[in-house]
Amino acid sequence: MIPRYSRPRMTAIWDSENRYKIWMEIETLAAEAMAELGTIPKEVPVAVRARGNFDVARIEEIEAETKHDVIAFLTNLAEYVGEEARFVHQGMTSSDVLDTCLAVQLTQACDILLEDMDAVLAALKKRAYEHKDTVMVGRSHGIHAEPVTFGLKLAGFYAEFDRGRKRLVAAREEIATCAISGAVGTFAHLDPYVEEYVAAKLGLKPEPMSTQVIPRDRHAAFFAALGVIASSVEHLATEIRHLQRTEVREAEEYFSPGQKGSSAMPHKRNPVLTENLCGLARIVRAAVVPAMENVALWHERDISHSSVERMIGPDATVTLDFALARLASVVDKLVVYPDRMQANLDMLGGLVHSQQVLLELTQKGMSREGAYKAVQRNAMDSWLNSKNYKALLAADEEVAQFLKPADLDKLFDLGQHTRHVDTIFKRVFGE
Repeated sequence: MIPRYSRPRMTAIWDSENRYKIWMEIETLAAEAMAELGTIPKEVPVAVRARGNFDVARIEEIEAETKHDVIAFLTNLAEYVGEEARFVHQGMTSSDVLDTCLAVQLTQACDILLEDMDAVLAALKKRAYEHKDTVMVGRSHGIHAEPVTFGLKLAGFYAEFDRGRKRLVAAREEIATCAISGAVGTFAHLDPYVEEYVAAKLGLKPEPMSTQVIPRDRHAAFFAALGVIASSVEHLATEIRHLQRTEVREAEEYFSPGQKGSSAMPHKRNPVLTENLCGLARIVRAAVVPAMENVALWHERDISHSSVERMIGPDATVTLDFALARLASVVDKLVVYPDRMQANLDMLGGLVHSQQVLLELTQKGMSREGAYKAVQRNAMDSWLNSKNYKALLAADEEVAQFLKPADLDKLFDLGQHTRHVDTIFKRVFGE
């Protein structure tokens, strides 16, 4: 990924230094297990621990000739270790190193993403409680529906990201598997203890049934989880973008001193961060289909998945890390305009209370069909002619047979729509 959308801690997971460091640890741990079993001399892991090292430039130089990255690494490692290096990688195949390393990298990345999710959740929770009772209009199809609160809106996003976090935890558990099973996965030249030993030391679990690779349905599930989280990022970002539209102006991104919105129009305050987030979400989701297509490999293995994972692994995790960090900041600094929310709520002269009037008319004895016609008739008059809805209902002879002005006053009380906010908050936040 380009530096503009990358954070150093996540990108470090995918650089060559970290990758070869993990490779060396895998080879060293495997040697330790083999030495315990007596299949290689006990001096081997000691020598690898003491003298083992690598040089990225040298590995690239060797790979230019061998056209094989693992062999290039092992050759360079041997240059540091010496004679004992002939026992390194005994009975192993390249995928034992590559797949186990990828599992380590993905779990490292996942741990950062979980921290990012926690930051988003914390920001959403703080702002939800801040605006628990800030009434605004709810919209369906983009059209005024019934009153909600801004806190409820944010609580809904909190619940969505909380589900995403749970999926990420499950994805981490599924991807955290180790394969040290040799060619075609039969342990023909290895004891399964080696795999168990390496897995335990790396915080992984042995893959129950590897072929020559770890099954790629695990990776597909991992990237699918990232894709769903990215969709949640876009969901929240899109909501903020709509709320910032000039005609709405209920909330907007923080506009810092000295910030410029347009090279041509000095008045502009554009939702550039949330627009950016919608674009970044597309990049993360773009990894999902290739990850799914990686599941179907030929027989015990092929490497059609390899080139894909070398790109989608870094791209998806680095991009999502950046996006989540940006989203947490956007929510934390979001500027909210309660007065504008109230003004928009009042814009249609009380039409948002139409369902309550409909229900009360049926309670008073009017048929549902008749009640719907009476309520809609007055609603359309209010909508088209900008008249006060409650006044129209009070003047309607058919409605007046069932509802007195005092009844209408109660039906137009916002409290009807906010009376269960505390209950919903307890369901979402568990408090």
